[in-house]
Amino acid sequence: MAKTSPQRQGRNQLRIIGGKWRGRKLQFPSVAGLRPTGDRIRETLFNWLSPWLPGARCLDLFAGSGALGLEALSRGAGQVILLDSDAEVVSQLRQHCTTLQADNALVCRAEALSWLASSAEPRRFDVVFLDPPFQAELAERAASVLEEAGRLADDALIYVETARDQHFRAPQNWEPIKHKQAGQVSYSLFRYHRQDQLQEVL
Repeated sequence: MAKTSPQRQGRNQLRIIGGKWRGRKLQFPSVAGLRPTGDRIRETLFNWLSPWLPGARCLDLFAGSGALGLEALSRGAGQVILLDSDAEVVSQLRQHCTTLQADNALVCRAEALSWLASSAEPRRFDVVFLDPPFQAELAERAASVLEEAGRLADDALIYVETARDQHFRAPQNWEPIKHKQAGQVSYSLFRYHRQDQLQEVL
């Protein structure tokens, strides 16, 4: 979920661009500033992820419109947890999952950093989508909590999307493997390595 100006609030529709639900159009609520990750960026991202996505356990950490998590499900992810703190957003995401019969999706209403740190279920993820509201500058904090809470599987892939002018400093053991910019958006893909694997990578 990225954030933009209120002028875009009328454009409350996203399109799934690949997989079994390709072409499906889904509404999202008029929550101030909410927008889906753009089609061009999603196409690039899921081309990057295509070898690893089938069967993967995924976390859409700031789900918003659900553009990333639902796209992952459409393209064969094994399970996706979509997390957001807004009640209206969560209600809409649950409705989408019911409509799409996405039995392998779980929508949770929670504040992302608290959920990562305190969730009782010791679940680890193969793919994490980290696309927090740009103005909140949450990306680095969320990355740190992902590490500290042990939420990343060995060799997990982490997608990070930020404003173009916002510097993201990844943890030392996140290997950068892809990076691009589009308009005012900067987006990157990292591979996680345990600390005891880091020397082999370096």
